[in-house]
Amino acid sequence: MQQGTLMRKVKSKSWKKQRYFKLQDDCMTIWYQSKRTGKTESAFSISDVETVREGHQSEVLQSLAEEFPPERCFTIVFYGRRGNLDLIAGSAEEAQCWIQGLRQLIDPKSFALTFALLCLTWIRDWFQKADKNKDGRMNFKEVQHLLKMMNVDMNEDHALRLFQDADKSESGTLEGEEFVLFYKALTQREEVLSLFQEFSEDGKKLTLLELVDFLRQEQLEEEGTEEMAMELIDKYEPSETARARHVLSADGFLMYLCSPEGSIFNPQHRALWQDMNQPLCHYFISSSHNTYLIEDQICGQSSIEGYIRALKRGCRCLEVDCWDGPNGEPMVYHGHTFTSKIPFREVVSTLGKTFWGNSSLPPPLMGTSPPSFHLQRGQQASWRNWALQGVSLSPTPQELKHKILLKGKKIGRLEDTLDGPGDEVPDVSDDDNGAEAEEERRRAKVVLMDDVPITQYGSALQKDKETLAQALSDCVIYCKNVSFRGFQEAHSHSRPSEISSLSEAKARKLIRDAGNEFVRHNARQLTRIYPSGMRTDSSNYSPQEMWNVGCQIVALNFQTAGTEMDLCDGLFSQNGRCGYVLKPPFMRDEETLFNPSDPSSREGPSPITLTIQVISGQQLPKVANSKDGAIIDPLVRVEIHGVPADQARQETKYIENNGFNPRWDETLQFQLHVPELALVRFVVEDYDKTSRNDFVGQFTLAFANIKPGYRHIHLLSKDGTGIPPSSLFVHIRITE
Repeated sequence: MQQGTLMRKVKSKSWKKQRYFKLQDDCMTIWYQSKRTGKTESAFSISDVETVREGHQSEVLQSLAEEFPPERCFTIVFYGRRGNLDLIAGSAEEAQCWIQGLRQLIDPKSFALTFALLCLTWIRDWFQKADKNKDGRMNFKEVQHLLKMMNVDMNEDHALRLFQDADKSESGTLEGEEFVLFYKALTQREEVLSLFQEFSEDGKKLTLLELVDFLRQEQLEEEGTEEMAMELIDKYEPSETARARHVLSADGFLMYLCSPEGSIFNPQHRALWQDMNQPLCHYFISSSHNTYLIEDQICGQSSIEGYIRALKRGCRCLEVDCWDGPNGEPMVYHGHTFTSKIPFREVVSTLGKTFWGNSSLPPPLMGTSPPSFHLQRGQQASWRNWALQGVSLSPTPQELKHKILLKGKKIGRLEDTLDGPGDEVPDVSDDDNGAEAEEERRRAKVVLMDDVPITQYGSALQKDKETLAQALSDCVIYCKNVSFRGFQEAHSHSRPSEISSLSEAKARKLIRDAGNEFVRHNARQLTRIYPSGMRTDSSNYSPQEMWNVGCQIVALNFQTAGTEMDLCDGLFSQNGRCGYVLKPPFMRDEETLFNPSDPSSREGPSPITLTIQVISGQQLPKVANSKDGAIIDPLVRVEIHGVPADQARQETKYIENNGFNPRWDETLQFQLHVPELALVRFVVEDYDKTSRNDFVGQFTLAFANIKPGYRHIHLLSKDGTGIPPSSLFVHIRITE
């Protein structure tokens, strides 16, 4: 990583300012300063960075594509609502230096190094915040102020004792290593130390065999525990001497428990672990509604950023509403509203750049039925080629790698498209020359633009032929849109290549009146659910009730944070975040008896019991816009989202005035009748006896991904981003 690199910071086509960017010595902070004044403008932590996009992957950089090559451009994307940082380096080499360096620093595989650096960063940050007079020392009054900032309400005598123990120089102030000692004493994890000593014979270290005992007895690790113990020592033990002796210190033990291996989320399920050779209708598919919108449905902004964010979040079903634009250039926006517009060409370009770098699995692209749907020649040819090569009548995600599916109206049957030669569109590049190339362009234009639709698509096939361009129809392969006229007709006439779209209200009625038929229908055919038109504020319905009957494409407004998106993120955070989750076996059987309203209809093991001991919390954030000096009173609520019989919630008592290291030591217990469909949501709130509790943090995951034992839960903010180092420490047991 280079130091003090001069780059252009870009906010718009006309706003391009040169700034010096530098990675500080802690390897966790980047600051930038004005070239002209030399004044530091801003700084950010590596922990705030979600990803780094290479090339023209933002609207601003796309607008500068002719001026600056993609090799010099990159975008730093932050967690939460902080705006992206678009940068243009002086050379392709400098850009790569920063891109690769940042990616290495934010890579979770380098957790041990990153965790240690983060700890030092947090300590330094707290010191700088509390050192009011900036003399590099901290007196006891400043320490008391620091405790308030850290969400700690500590007895003054105890705080003074910790202060004096750390003041080795007896100067009445803390500086340098003295403050580090004070911070470590403050963050001492008694509950973890007690657990460590329970398995350590001398109370100072865990031998290899003692660590193996802990992994087997408490963490319920079954295979390869000796090899795993060796790996954990090598990875998380900070002392070289201890590593050489194959022992784990208390610090190393805590580091392991805070690591991905110590997380409640089974690390093996983070990777692609499910069978991807089933028909598409056998998967839940991460799906968005009006993907281009990043605000409300009436006057909100349309932006390619909506597509980028959705794809990066694992979404695989995107919506593209195309309408006539000036000069034959189609535009994407929410029709008959005041939302802003973006060129269709930019959407397709963004999808190509963003998607293929994110996953090789296909997203069905959703197209509605506006008065006119223009597709440019090159774009149609590309989509058609991706969709048509060598796949069966009932394709699987594995077969559809590197292809894109379009959902929409179609003339005729899938078999006709696959069997017939069709009107192939010549692949003529923009820089072709000569009369032959010009003739190819003319013929291509005739093929694609002759039968441009000019009215709303009708339901009758004849009307479809009159209003739907054949070339566009031929692009719709495995997601032919058909009207839903009841389960009996669908069973008699539907094909695996067809899909029906239902409003949330229609879907709820079908769930209530014919739950089992709905499950069977979804074992054969794709169903898409979309929000009510009354949700003009881009609010969401609960996706869980739709998943309970096997609906695959449950479209949500990704721009709106809340429980519904927490559930969506929780379900699709597994399986390599590919956006596809295999439905349980009893939902893939076309003759299944399962009905979510009757758990006994599920074939399988008897109900299981989930026991959660909520032990403690660590460095919980303050509530947004809270008063100066206010300290939260945290409680933990555990919610079960699943079939109606499994829906439940329980919560701990609240801990008064302690958001830094609250201890609950409370046990919550749940019985799950259909655990295969259950999602577990952990929520931390600030208790308020006079008004509604305030949100502090949450974490949601599918029950199938829970790892039993002593585990940390790393909390997320309201919009699904990390808030390190905030976490919960729990003990999980699962019994039949």
